[in-house]
Formats: sequence, structure tokens, C-alpha cells
Amino acid sequence: MRATLYSAGLAAALLLTLAPPFSGPLAAQQAADAVAPEAATTGAAFETLSPAAQAALDAKAQGVPTEADDWMVAAANPLAVEAAARVLREGGSAADAMVAVQAVLGLVEPQSSGLGGGAFLVWYDAKTQSLTTLDGRETAPLDARPTHFQDEAGAPLGFFDAVVGGLSVGTPGTPRLMEEAHRRWGTANWAGLFDEAITLAEEGFAVSPRLAELVAGDDERLRRFPETEAYFFPGGTPLQAGQKITNQPYADTLKAIAAEGSRAFYTGEIAEDIVRTVREAEGNPGKLSSADLALYDVIERAPVCVPYRAHEVCGMGPPSSGALTVGQILGMLEPYDLAALGPDSAEAWRLIGDASRLAFADRGRYMADSDFVPMPTEGLADPVYLQHRAELLSGETALTEVAPGEPKWDHAQVWADDRSIEFPSTSHISIVDGQGNALSMTTTIENGFGSRLFVRGFLLNNELTDFSFATHDEGRPIANRLEPGKRPRSSMAPTIVMQEGAPVMVVGSPGGSRIIGYVAQAVINQIDWGMDPQAAVAAPHVLNRFGTMDIEAGTEAEALAAPLGEIGFETELRGLNSGLHVIAVGETLRGGADPRREGIALGE
Repeated sequence: MRATLYSAGLAAALLLTLAPPFSGPLAAQQAADAVAPEAATTGAAFETLSPAAQAALDAKAQGVPTEADDWMVAAANPLAVEAAARVLREGGSAADAMVAVQAVLGLVEPQSSGLGGGAFLVWYDAKTQSLTTLDGRETAPLDARPTHFQDEAGAPLGFFDAVVGGLSVGTPGTPRLMEEAHRRWGTANWAGLFDEAITLAEEGFAVSPRLAELVAGDDERLRRFPETEAYFFPGGTPLQAGQKITNQPYADTLKAIAAEGSRAFYTGEIAEDIVRTVREAEGNPGKLSSADLALYDVIERAPVCVPYRAHEVCGMGPPSSGALTVGQILGMLEPYDLAALGPDSAEAWRLIGDASRLAFADRGRYMADSDFVPMPTEGLADPVYLQHRAELLSGETALTEVAPGEPKWDHAQVWADDRSIEFPSTSHISIVDGQGNALSMTTTIENGFGSRLFVRGFLLNNELTDFSFATHDEGRPIANRLEPGKRPRSSMAPTIVMQEGAPVMVVGSPGGSRIIGYVAQAVINQIDWGMDPQAAVAAPHVLNRFGTMDIEAGTEAEALAAPLGEIGFETELRGLNSGLHVIAVGETLRGGADPRREGIALGE
């Protein structure tokens, strides 16, 4: 089969500037692929880091995991990690540390997550020895309708016609999630958790190489709205790596939340400014209202867990497709001896790739916000069902056809396949505290720089574009269609791997719908192939969702292109810029941070 080196420019022009680019789930994902992912980080440098943080950065560069005895945090920017480290060092909980991390990430990595976005959190409670999850996903405005992203003729809009502006903005969930996690599990003073972020915003921080590169690459869209342009292009010039900048509006927003809690965000002047910015966005106003903000709440949900080689791989259930799809991939691989095959084996990647294709077929047909649509959640994770699906992998060549399976339902409805697009712009936080609690949280504003609307020092999400733009297909409704108050399906997969009732691995990644493959591969790397955490996150990626085997360009995995082609796969060599953060829990804590991005794992 054909092997190609993927180039995004022409495809982006063809698929995203012409409306509509949607003829099915594969076409939707090709449209997503046509937008370059957040660029890989090369030679990132940070000034004024603590010796411990610099040592963690050096360890990552050397391919060595960070080790600690008491606590550990892994996240996407060293300044955010240092804020969490201070909290953990003072005896704070993983929930406390998450608040500090998120507050700083929203300042120094604004393109990926922040107050204007949403998140999913998986929590292991050491005292009760139990797992739970919190759903801080954005919601569709109550004034929105299923045809939200269609033109007057009923045709889906072009993607960036929908993204840039107010039309794509959902009700943010991150501030309420931060508060709810702290209310349940926090031990430190709430207001003090924002100290580092406020200081950095007021006194200034150095723009990271990654942020500078991404600003330069999004010139036209970031300059569409005056407030956004003024921040990212001061004096008409894009932010430069190493440039020291301040963000007093963000500091003021954090001070209000520190003093009054999340109600300062969801009501009052901040909420009024958010609504005004969305509803008055020139050329593309949205539907978000003061009522949407005032009514928003976080939902506690039971985790989805799937057994894998004497472990339980646990994560976020619907509206995220992450845990179910990761679990399905691993569940289908359970009968096959990946350890004997090894990571250099084309046969191992045939199994992983086609298991992923089967799981993505189920994902496209069945997975959405289960508060709005019936979903066969238990059936999709049933070991008997997965064993049946695994039998499809017993051949020696790539599957020529892949279709959704028929899991058991408690009550059923016929669905059409989804046509939504997800983009690779997100962030992940892994934390284990001194009391043994573990937190895995993936946080996002969706596309890089979200809606490009900037208010009160932070960007607003474009999360509504995670819904299917089409509502029906051949008369059948699409489960992930937009509905008022509904939460769009996500691929975010914050994961805690359990063994004998205790966590052994805390993991997650950004990456759009490729998050699922990144996380599944990290679990396989550690459990099947015995890699240490740093090796597990640094290993070359080989992914498959819809038939094409994506192979990470410039890595040893390129050698797999020929043998995979010989057994029937079309392959593409491309950048696969995950942002995995892993903590392995055993006699000690060992952490790994993805070398493709700027983060570190730090502990004591």
C-alpha cells in the first residue's frame, strides 16, 4: 500500500476553506488532520527555574525518569509545575496542586487550556481507596439548536467559519471544576493556590518557545479581534520567545476567583464581559447567555474501567469517549501476546492498529453525552463483547473492512455515524500527593487559541465544534449532534491504571482524537513492554483510527512503514505531537514528561 509523507498546507486549503468538508467520520477527521497540530518543541529554554525544576528538565532531555518518594507532579510547563510543587511541598493535596497548575497554565500556555475552557478529572482517594470522576466539560447554550453550525440552506459550515468568533463558544467548566475538586479534596487555603499565577501575571513571565511559535503560525485568526491582537501582537509584532510580558486583567480575574470562589466567574462583571464578548463577536456572534453561566455545574460520574493484564484501566466515561475507546482497544488486545512480539514488530502494530479501528467505529456510532442520548456503555466495555471483537484480529493482514459492533443495550436507539472534528490542542496534568491520592486531569479550550476571543486576560473555548455539524444521516439522528445544554463528545482520556485496588500509573495526553491512541500506547509501553515512564512517553508513535497507519516521522518507527504496507495498510509519515505526562506508582514515584512538548515531571 501507498506510503506518504504528510503535508498539511494544500489539504488545509482544500478541506477547511471550502464548505462543507463533511461526508462522514473519515472526511471529518481528514479535515482535522489538515490543520497542523501544535508544533513539537525543540530546544525549549526557561530562565529562573529552581534547581529541582532544571534538574527535571535535564532528566527529560537525557531520557531519564524523575524519581521521588513522597509526591510528584507532571504537567506541560515548568512554571506551572513549580507552582504545584510548592503546594505539595507544604502538605497540600493533589486537588490543591491541580488548582495551582491550572491557574499558571492558563497564563503561560493559553493556547491549550484555561479559565475559558473545560476539563475532565479522574481522582483516586487514598483514604477510601476509591475512584471517581468529575465532568467539567463545556455545555451548549440553552439558545442553541441542532442546526447551530449549518447555513441557511442546511449545509454544514466550513470549520474555521464556525470556530473563530462567538458561535463556537460553550459554557466554560474549568473554574467550577477547580473549585469543586478543592471543595471535595482540598486541604490548603483556596486563595493561596493562585499566588504564583497572580505574581507571574503581574510581574511578568518569559514567553516560551512553543507559545511564540504557535502565535506566529496563527497570525490571521489571532488578529481578527482587537483585544486578542493587542495581547498576542503587542505593537503589531507577534510575541517572541523569551519576551517578558504581563497580563494584569488575568491577575485581576484570578484575584476575584481567589476571593469569592467560582461565583466571581459565573456571575457579576466577569460573566457579563464573557457574554458580551461572545454575543457581540463581529461577523460571528454566539448564543452564550448569563443564564448559561449561572446554571453551569460540574457532574460527578462513575469511572469506566476495563480489565487489562491483571490491571484495571480506569478513566472518564461519557461524554468523553476516552476511557471507553482506550479500554476497548486494550480489551481487544488482551488475548494477544504483545510482550512476546515487542515494540519493533509490525505484527504488534497490526493488532494495535486494527483494534483501534474497531474501537473508533464503535466510538463514531454510539458515543456521546449519555445524559441526552441512550448509550450502551456497559455493553461496549463488556469483556465478552470485546472478546468477540478481538476474534476479528486473528488474521495476518490488515482488516479490509471495519464496522461498528453490536453491543448489548439496556434500551436502544438507531444512530448514524458521527461527523465531528477534534483538534490537537489541549493539556494534561498528572499528580500524586504525599497522602497517596492521585489525580489525572485533561484540560482544554479545544482548537489552539480556542475561539480566538480574549476577555479578562484569557481565551474562550470553541468547544461547540466538537459536536457533529450534521444532525442526521439518511434519516437517522447522529448521537453527538448539538442540543441545548448538552456536552460535546470528547476524546480526552485522563487515566488511572489500578492493580489490586491501588494506582500504579497516572497518565493522559493532549492530541485531539489521537489522545486515545497515545494513552493506549503509553499503557502498553509500560505494562506489556516494560518501559520506564520516560521511555514510555518518548517512544515513537504508530496510530490508526480510520484505516491509515500514522507513523511518527523522523523516528525509528519509520522502519515499520514497509512491513505494514506489505500486510495491507496505507501508511503516512507525519508529526505526532503528543503531550503525555505519566507517573508510575510503586515503591517510589517515577515520572515522565513528553519530550515533544515543554513539560516536566517533578517530585520529592
